[in-house]
Amino acid sequence: MTTLFDHPDHSLYSNGMTFLRQPMVQNITDINADVVVLGLPFDMATSGRPGARLGPDAIRRASVHLAWEETKYPWTFKLFERLKLADAGDFTYPVGDAEYFTAKLEQAATGILSQGKAILGLGGDHFVTLPLLRAHAKRFGKMALVHFDAHTDTYSNGSRYDHGTMFYHAPMEGLIDVDHSIQIGIRTDFDQSKHEFAVIDAMAANDLSAQTIAEQIKARVGDLPVYITFDIDCLDPAFAPGTGTPVCGGLTSDKVLKILRALKGINMIGMDVVEVSPSYDQSELTAIAAATIASELLHLWALKHNYK
Repeated sequence: MTTLFDHPDHSLYSNGMTFLRQPMVQNITDINADVVVLGLPFDMATSGRPGARLGPDAIRRASVHLAWEETKYPWTFKLFERLKLADAGDFTYPVGDAEYFTAKLEQAATGILSQGKAILGLGGDHFVTLPLLRAHAKRFGKMALVHFDAHTDTYSNGSRYDHGTMFYHAPMEGLIDVDHSIQIGIRTDFDQSKHEFAVIDAMAANDLSAQTIAEQIKARVGDLPVYITFDIDCLDPAFAPGTGTPVCGGLTSDKVLKILRALKGINMIGMDVVEVSPSYDQSELTAIAAATIASELLHLWALKHNYK
C-alpha cells in the first residue's frame, strides 16, 4: 500500500481531522474519489512570518463550520451529490528537507492525477504550487494560471526554494502559458516593463465589479486547462490577518467569492489555497476564509465536471 503517512515525523504537523468531514484515505494508489484533498505542511520557502506549515490543520478545523450546510448558499446543488471527495491527510517529509519535499510531492501528485483524480492542495507556503504545477503539466500540458495574490511571485532573485519565485520558474519550465494567465489582487512592486502576465491589481479589482473581473479572467484563459492558485493574502488583512506577508488594501472576502462563482465554465483542472499561518490569525478569520474559498473551488469544479 502506498501511503502519505510513512515518515516518522508526520505527527509533528498533522492530525486526523478531515476537510468538510469527508472520508480519510491513506492508500493513494487506489482512491475512490473524484477530488483528493492534500495537506501540504511546508513553510521552509517563506520570506516573511513563518507558520504556514500549520495551515492545513487550521483550514480543516475551520471547515467544520461549513460542513453542516448541505446546499451551500447561493449554490443550488448539494456538493457531495455532484462529486466524491476524499482527504489524503498531510504530505509528510523529513524535517528540514525541502529537496525531498519538492520531489516527492511532485511524484505523489503525479500518481493521484494519473488515476483521473483532481487535487485540492491546502498549504503551506506558496512554494508548494510549483511541484503541483509540474505534476499537472505532465497530465494536461501547458496550462493557464489564475493567480489570486498580493504579490506576483515572479521574482528572479530568490533562492531555489522561495515562495516568491514559483511563477518566474513555471513559465521557464513550460508549465504555464503566461499569455493566457492572469493575476488578481496584486499590490506590491514588480517590473511592469517585463511582466507578461495580465494583472488586475488590487486597486482596480476593488473598483471593478466581480462580474467584470470574471469576464476578464475568462477572456484571458480561453479554453486552456486552468489551474487556480489562491494565496490568502489576496484578501485584505481585515479579512485574513493570519498570513506571513499581509498587505493592506486587498480584496474583501465577499468580492473574492463573487469572482469565483462567476468563473463558471472555465476548464478548471487543479486548485490550491495557501499561506494560512494560524499563529497570526484572530478568531479563525483567516482559516474560515480559506476553508470557504476551498469549498467554492470544489463547487466550481463540480459544476464544470458535472459529477453525479
